[in-house]
Amino acid sequence: MNIASWTDQLAALIDASQAEWFLTGELVAVLWVIQFFNAAMGYRLNLLGIWPRKIYGLPGIIFSPFLHGSTGHLFFNSIPLLILINLLLISGLHFFIELTIFIAVISGFATWLFARPGVHVGASGVLMGYWGFLLMHSYFYPSVTTIIAAVLCLYYLSSLFFNLFPSGPNISWEGHVFGCASGMACAFIF
Repeated sequence: MNIASWTDQLAALIDASQAEWFLTGELVAVLWVIQFFNAAMGYRLNLLGIWPRKIYGLPGIIFSPFLHGSTGHLFFNSIPLLILINLLLISGLHFFIELTIFIAVISGFATWLFARPGVHVGASGVLMGYWGFLLMHSYFYPSVTTIIAAVLCLYYLSSLFFNLFPSGPNISWEGHVFGCASGMACAFIF
């Protein structure tokens, strides 16, 4: 592939990315609105999170990505979410929605089955799924676009790798692991 082709594809990628920033911002803004109401209610909505191996914890598979334990928790999820959502929306909204549902359901169910007791909330599992997907997708389907996406993930978000290991009693590293694994599986399946 010649350099002109690379620059043309890079320019197309930048244009597509810029076109999706408004929707990306709206999606992350929804999380902040939910966080505002949750905080105002004393984090009572977090009862809708994933409670491992409890029947009443099953709805958390759907609700937990929208709930966070604190404003700081959401802030540190928002920055990588802005980058990853934007990169994924380049492939289209329909694809993004399918991918998100798959990652949320698979990682949420695995968290429900295998995680430590206690409530598990946060978009981190889905975030890690996006990260894992973009990295593995570039491996299975190398192109200028997928390689640039993977390089961005590694350069700007390489610290996410450390979320795959236990780091504190109140951090659902299990959700991170299952999210990343489900994203990698999506790269193979999709």
